[in-house]
Amino acid sequence: MNFLAPFALGLAAAAAVPLVLHLLRRRQGEKVDFPAVRYLLRAQKEHSQQLKIRNLLLMVLRVLAVLALAFAAARPIGRLVGTGHAPTAMAIVLDNSLSTSAVVNGEPVLARLKDAARTAVDRATGGDRVWLVTADAHVIGGSASTVREAIARAEALSGAGDLHAAIARATQLVKGSGIPARQVAIATDAQATSWTSTVALDGVAATVFAPTLAAPRNRAVIRAAAEPPHWTPRGAVRAATTATDSVTYRVMLGGRAAARGTASPGNDILVRLEPAERGWIAGAVELEPDEMRGDDVRFFAVHVGPAPSVMADPSAGPFARTAVDALTQQGRVAKGVSITIAGAESARIPGVIFAPTNSVQLAAANRMLERAGIPWRFGAARTGPALVRGIGLTNVTATQWYVLESRPTVAIPEGGAIDTIARVGGDAWAVAGDGYVLVASPLVADATDLPVRASWVPWLGSLIADRLSGEAGAVTEAGPGMMVARPSWARELEGPDGVRHPVTAPRVEAPSRTGVYFWLRGASRAGALVINPEVAESELARLSVAELRTRFAGGELSVTDNAARWTATAFDVSGRRTLDGFFLALGVLLLIAEAIATRATRPKAT
Repeated sequence: MNFLAPFALGLAAAAAVPLVLHLLRRRQGEKVDFPAVRYLLRAQKEHSQQLKIRNLLLMVLRVLAVLALAFAAARPIGRLVGTGHAPTAMAIVLDNSLSTSAVVNGEPVLARLKDAARTAVDRATGGDRVWLVTADAHVIGGSASTVREAIARAEALSGAGDLHAAIARATQLVKGSGIPARQVAIATDAQATSWTSTVALDGVAATVFAPTLAAPRNRAVIRAAAEPPHWTPRGAVRAATTATDSVTYRVMLGGRAAARGTASPGNDILVRLEPAERGWIAGAVELEPDEMRGDDVRFFAVHVGPAPSVMADPSAGPFARTAVDALTQQGRVAKGVSITIAGAESARIPGVIFAPTNSVQLAAANRMLERAGIPWRFGAARTGPALVRGIGLTNVTATQWYVLESRPTVAIPEGGAIDTIARVGGDAWAVAGDGYVLVASPLVADATDLPVRASWVPWLGSLIADRLSGEAGAVTEAGPGMMVARPSWARELEGPDGVRHPVTAPRVEAPSRTGVYFWLRGASRAGALVINPEVAESELARLSVAELRTRFAGGELSVTDNAARWTATAFDVSGRRTLDGFFLALGVLLLIAEAIATRATRPKAT
């Protein structure tokens, strides 16, 4: 037995009062016999035994009455036949991830989960504490009516959320409630991709409702991207689907249909376009609606503009010249002098700058870097071979490079970005800032095999487009609610509806709504943040009740596919309930019995 107010047990000390009074009544003074009352002694002896029994009964009734009232004040919890339940701290975890928006038998799965959650809340009493925790770990607490309204408003997320984090949050809430009876009630569609690891219940009882429903047939767009991400002005859109039969699609660009067609199963969608618009444009690939509409569209972003003019300086070597020629033939750059690819001894910005081929030129190279306002210098020489790690660099090694040392004496322009975009060993191998990309190795085969790798020309083209082409910037992809790095120059994020939102933290939470968002440099778009649902949310295979049971550990667990059984036991914590009413009624009955006994022992008037 537990007590909600154990301090009230101190009232039980009052039970000593009837006992003390009873003992005091037994104290007798000096006996004096008077001849006139001697005839009463015989009658007194005849009734003494009866009086002792009555007095003892009164004492017992009074002690028990005081104890019963003290127990009632302490609010005990224990097993007792009857209805109702003990005051319970219950957190309902509602799985409202994207997969629950799938329609089965004419009704979204989420609607079934919400109905079960509302019915469970209907069983709450005034002594309970109830919370709703959704799959994105958002918490709503308060009265039962408040939680009921929150359940009614709940909608499917645009992504997976994090059920493990939601359950951990629910466990913390009930453990911190101060109520001994604690329970986490989980309503989920049991999507297999959401339950890949074990959930720790941390000693809290849990009951899980997972309806047995056949997974509907689902076709989804799982990839959509502009190739390349910067069009000058021609480019292509490539997409992939999970369709197992032919499916019609539509490519949207700037809010208008740019192409339509039919995709065969197993084949990518590839559409070549040359839009009239310029600048950053939002796009999407859409399929015919099916039983789960949230993954029938996938967004992408593209920058359309003139090809940047690029010059390969002789100091960079022949590999730079051949790469610029290849990019010119592809239409990704034009011959000109806006951007320079050069050795550091001829450094100028904007440009891609490589370490000097001759160590004798190192001092001159460092002076040129300082003169160009680049806050880096070449330090000690290193030798390899060592693997170069960076986006777009596959199986690239470096055999010679210089340590890149920051130069604090050079002021960094306000809003300027400094990023390490590649590493070799423990050293930075390529860094990027406002108007420059600096590489620690010379552009020769003796220093690095980059210029003879297939990734060389695409990597250089991406650097020019993403880092050096004015308003053209990078495209970042993320799932709803994920943490993403904010470009150091960005102070606002423009949403799909055109509303601008201030951003200041180095890392920000991605919007929960899917779509294309644009990073703003001043008033201009200078990069894109594309939010799409996680691909795993399109896989609708579900776990059985037995399989789902294995995903929990560390607490008493009940898993069922029966909504009525789940709601009936949502507040049934070990079958216990408060017993204060029982002890209060018992105390009243004892006081009534004491009053009757007292009245019966009074002498009758003559």
